[in-house]
Amino acid sequence: MALLVILGLSGSTALAAPGGTPQRAASAVKVPARAMDAVAAMQPSWNLGNTLDAIPDETSWGNPKVTRELFKTMRAEGFRSVRIPVTWTDHHSATAPYTIDAAFMSRVKQLVDWALAEDLYVVLNIHHDSWQWISKMPTDHDAVLARYNSLWTQIAERFRDAPRALLFESVNEPQFADATDAQKTKLLNELNVSFHKIVRSSGGGNANRLLVLPTVYCTPDQNLMDDLSATIRKLNDRNLVATVHYYSWYPFSVNIAGGTHYDDAAQNDLDDAFARMRDTFVAQGIPVYLGEYGLLGYPDHNHPSRVERGEALKYYEHLGYAARLAGVTTALWDPGTWAYLNRETRKWTDPALFAWIKSSWTTRSGTASFDKVFLEKKEPITAKGVTLNLNGTKFRGLWHGETKLVGGRDYTLFDKTRLVLTAGALTRLTGDREYGVNATLQARFSRGLPWQIEVVTYDGPVLSNATGKTDAFTIPTQYRGDVLATMEARYGDGSNAGQTDWTPYQEFNMAFSPDYPKGTIILTPEFLKGLRDGEQVTLTFHFYSGAKLMYHVKKSGDSVTGTAVKES
Repeated sequence: MALLVILGLSGSTALAAPGGTPQRAASAVKVPARAMDAVAAMQPSWNLGNTLDAIPDETSWGNPKVTRELFKTMRAEGFRSVRIPVTWTDHHSATAPYTIDAAFMSRVKQLVDWALAEDLYVVLNIHHDSWQWISKMPTDHDAVLARYNSLWTQIAERFRDAPRALLFESVNEPQFADATDAQKTKLLNELNVSFHKIVRSSGGGNANRLLVLPTVYCTPDQNLMDDLSATIRKLNDRNLVATVHYYSWYPFSVNIAGGTHYDDAAQNDLDDAFARMRDTFVAQGIPVYLGEYGLLGYPDHNHPSRVERGEALKYYEHLGYAARLAGVTTALWDPGTWAYLNRETRKWTDPALFAWIKSSWTTRSGTASFDKVFLEKKEPITAKGVTLNLNGTKFRGLWHGETKLVGGRDYTLFDKTRLVLTAGALTRLTGDREYGVNATLQARFSRGLPWQIEVVTYDGPVLSNATGKTDAFTIPTQYRGDVLATMEARYGDGSNAGQTDWTPYQEFNMAFSPDYPKGTIILTPEFLKGLRDGEQVTLTFHFYSGAKLMYHVKKSGDSVTGTAVKES
């Protein structure tokens, strides 16, 4: 064990003085005295997700072991703070006194020290323990509280002399099973107050360390934020920070219930959430650290994209602006290699996506009603347009590569926002009109990033009859340049079909999924097994061109038949 501890500390910036007294980790960060200023200095922030919080070990969820170079990369990419989620469940004794494994604690400290040494603020927490055992607090109150207190006592002691650039977060997304709302509020208040007492009483740098307190589930609902605000007021401590998470309007975030566009409902949800953060906390002198944000189903480079790219970019652009307006520091949730940053190469998997996120930290960018213009191949080409969302910018022109298109000949701008491409320009851009993207244009604005508009040639998709089993069923599909948006499922009596019975519009990649290279639409086993036996279900596939196709499926035991519905 001693050897493991030594190896765990290898390369750490923490040093041991003669006699074994731990010294502070190196950090050149000058932390402002005021909590509001300190949290503002942490913007922007990034999550080392699915790593020390992975179950049971650091590499269990597909990410490589962290090196100091990773933190150096994040600092170079413009981040000023990192959140290091930690799940402690499998790394401490299961019974009192709940002693944390020395090697694991040393590994946690090593990562914290590396990040501090790269002049990053660090947020350290108790993470998935929230649903693994803290959630049992309503029925096992004393044992859960004792375990929680023991963990924070040990963590506070180990990091007692760390720089103030290290913050502690009491618990991630706290939840309590089989409890009323009032009970949840009371239990979370108890955890937060106990956490505060333990850390403050441990002395050293913990006497004025910034402490981050969450709402129930880290949800930004008004009543939950009011409850947290009451806790913070009672603690009467100027070094407290409120935290919530935001993953957008749920139907849009996962593409369910028809949430195929970043529409008014999604935009209003974001605006309202940040206004609540501002009014409840920031305006009252309490800083807000948005500990996680993103989209629940995007990006995922291992599966078809359930959120349309341009619609996702509009969300990230809007969120950056709303956060700046509200004075909220934002921490991007990054689960690792399959999403934003490839941890192996330390390169962004989608650099253009990250460019939009980064731009949103400082400025607005213009967007448009959509990022594609669809031209049906079987029809003559006519003028097509999009509506520009200027977002406070001015339209500067339209480019195809390095060539600037000519206003009045190639396009017309009506009322400063309606951009219409002429039939002549579209004819030139589409060339031989092969299915798919024929040209990509850039609408450029007075500031921010250009908005890409793809000119797409398509014909209506074609579905074919099929047979299969509930564990493997696909619909032969000729996409012909089109892109699948969503699937609607209903029984003959009009009721909703599938495992999501509260809406006819099923969840992308969970009930259905396009396979463009193989020319199919996959109906998942979960969706098919959720259908009533022997009853015909009418599926309506919606495509981003506006095309809609109907298809019948019927399950009989473990067999499934599919029939294409001819257009009338």
